Amino acid sequence: MLGEPMEEEPAVVATAITPFKNKNKVLVLSSRGVNYRVRHLMQDFIDLLPHSKKDVKIAEKSRLDSVNEVCDMKGCNLALFFEARKKKDFYLWVARAPDGPSVKFHVINVHTTAELRMSGNCLKGSRPLLYFDPGFDQHPHHRITKELLTQVFNVPRGHHKSKPFIDHVLGFYLVDGRIWFRNFQISHMRENKKPEPVLAEIGPRMVLNPIRLFAGSFGGPTLWENPEFVSPNDIRAAERGRKGGKYAGRLAAQHEPRQGCIPGRVQGLVRGRRFQGHGQRAQPHLDPHDLPHGNSA
Repeated sequence: MLGEPMEEEPAVVATAITPFKNKNKVLVLSSRGVNYRVRHLMQDFIDLLPHSKKDVKIAEKSRLDSVNEVCDMKGCNLALFFEARKKKDFYLWVARAPDGPSVKFHVINVHTTAELRMSGNCLKGSRPLLYFDPGFDQHPHHRITKELLTQVFNVPRGHHKSKPFIDHVLGFYLVDGRIWFRNFQISHMRENKKPEPVLAEIGPRMVLNPIRLFAGSFGGPTLWENPEFVSPNDIRAAERGRKGGKYAGRLAAQHEPRQGCIPGRVQGLVRGRRFQGHGQRAQPHLDPHDLPHGNSA
């Protein structure tokens, strides 16, 4: 009736899927001059990181701050930049744009997934487990490097391009001051009653030699510098110097006087009997001491 209070209906609670909070996006790009191996490595990283974006090559190597502008246009806050020098040496920049920090590595021993042909396999877009060597927690610069690598390779939970499965492990091992990168599949043996996980390598693999840690993105004050790093240019210059030293030694050995040569007096007589030109005979060179001594008239 009109005077009676109306009964309140129970409120319907809307169950909505909460969006992912980790909104990191990684920009993967390179400079001009990279070879096919680095291009395939970049494609492997793009397949491993569903939250990544790629862009065209950058021509100006001297202005690395332009990478921050590309990150701003693409809406990315992290960057993996492969830099080529002399088409021989390759470097990897891992940076957080636009404020930093950033770290520069020398990339060596690169092997792509297609090149290795390992038995392991994983779902494209699946989320990985990250394993870091205990040595990353011993020094401050290693802890900063670990945090940067974690933010880059940690696929956000609930990302629209990722799969809700964890079937591979990304391992970062610290050996002799260098970082060894490996990718393993997590497989379960069904032959036993209690299946135990078994690791099978997938690829890619590479070795990162840290050079310098910067406070800014692609530059800025130096927080740490590797005192044991030797530039590839210095290594090649030392190798050329070593080979040049061998050649100089051979030349010096050729110009040294040989043992057992004929005396200079006889050598002068023989030298005078040689031909000096075409159709002309050289006069023999006589030493006055060789002439017979007679009485003057």
